[in-house]
Amino acid sequence: MKKAFSCVWLGIILALTYLPILIIAVYSFTDANMVGGSISSGSFENYINLFKNDELRNMIFGTVLLAVGSALLATILATLGAIGAHYSKRTPRAVLNVANQVPVVNADVVTGFSVCVLLIILLGIGKDTFVPLVIGHVVLCAPFVYLSIIPKLKQLDNNLYEAALDLGATPAQALFKVVLPQLIPGILSGFMLAVTLSLDDYFITTYTKPSTFDTISTYVVNATKGSQTEVKTALWALSTLIFLLVVIIVVVMNVLSARRKEKTKK
Repeated sequence: MKKAFSCVWLGIILALTYLPILIIAVYSFTDANMVGGSISSGSFENYINLFKNDELRNMIFGTVLLAVGSALLATILATLGAIGAHYSKRTPRAVLNVANQVPVVNADVVTGFSVCVLLIILLGIGKDTFVPLVIGHVVLCAPFVYLSIIPKLKQLDNNLYEAALDLGATPAQALFKVVLPQLIPGILSGFMLAVTLSLDDYFITTYTKPSTFDTISTYVVNATKGSQTEVKTALWALSTLIFLLVVIIVVVMNVLSARRKEKTKK
């Protein structure tokens, strides 16, 4: 009975998680004008419109560029911060860990409004530039990258760095040739998480973006308020492609991780 209940409960959770996505995916291959509407036939028109519409193409390209760029900056800063905190004394390390946890549990709307007040209102950095937007996304992503790297640092043998110094390596050489290679799995997972967070963010982007720029999240919200049916249905195709891309990335990362574990055992 317990096993059957567990299977049923797991099935309910999976259904609630994936069924809405699958419904959108199915409707993206039809000529329906709305989810739940009548379907006359299958169609690839939504996918054609997605790549044929200049506005949608520019929005997707800008979103991806912002996500990759801000994730790269966040990864660099978080990696340096995690290494610095790990090799610091107990009190500074504890302070840095607590300071990093605050943005993680803080609401995005608070972070976005705070970045807006500090950079745009107090410092006078124009909202028509991308500086507040990039800084806001880095502030959002860096703490999560930090949390991805810290466990790898705790698993690292602290004697490796000192051994490299004893063997004649400079501190920089010991860092880049001994410490960082051991952290690559955590750095990569943190980078991918940062890209996902940036792609998904709405509140920080809304407060800090230029008026002429839209990311996927802000564009989708505005599109659902409008009456352009062609754009709305094209966004079904975009959601399906994003979901498939995420699934492929997760599968590839799991396969590579499994292969690394097998090589380590051998």
